[in-house]
Amino acid sequence: MDNAFLDALKRRRTQYTLGRNLPVSHDAVKTLIQEAIKHTPSSFNSQSSRAVILFGAQSIKLWDIAKDALRKIVPADAFVNTEKKLNSFAAGAGTVLFFEDHDVVRALQEKFALYADNFPVWSEQAGGMAQLAVWSALANAGIGASLQHYNPVIDEAVAKEWNIPASWKLRAQMPFGSNEAPFGEKTFMDDTERFRVHH
Repeated sequence: MDNAFLDALKRRRTQYTLGRNLPVSHDAVKTLIQEAIKHTPSSFNSQSSRAVILFGAQSIKLWDIAKDALRKIVPADAFVNTEKKLNSFAAGAGTVLFFEDHDVVRALQEKFALYADNFPVWSEQAGGMAQLAVWSALANAGIGASLQHYNPVIDEAVAKEWNIPASWKLRAQMPFGSNEAPFGEKTFMDDTERFRVHH
């Protein structure tokens, strides 16, 4: 079956070897990320997902913040590998910080009390879809990325550095850049273990 959307999903892979040689301009990347998030579905069209896009020195600053935070909690003998990994993210062209706005969630909980317990779950689902949409759109443009989760360890420093509203909760970080290494082979479990079809 020929399907452009499925082709884009298949191109989305984890890339840890990033560079700064983007195939498109920073402005084009910004627009791509914004459009991907804007058109991602959310419960009640709540549009609870938020993003901060960091390029160049601002992105490097993020990973320096992560290093400082992790140096305090990772054993010294293990920090060498941690630092190497963080440096690989800083080597990219930028990072997308994904947030969910809990003011939106709380407002929906108050307005639709019957579903109050579900709105935090639906917010997380919307956030995950936004992350996948951005990652796939980047891959489709020939840009490598990976999805990281250094929250909540870096939350306070990130909020202070970039003046993040208190209601925005950091959910993930996506370093991106040029693909500087080939992708490894991806394996899949047997379809019969994952899917059931009834006619």
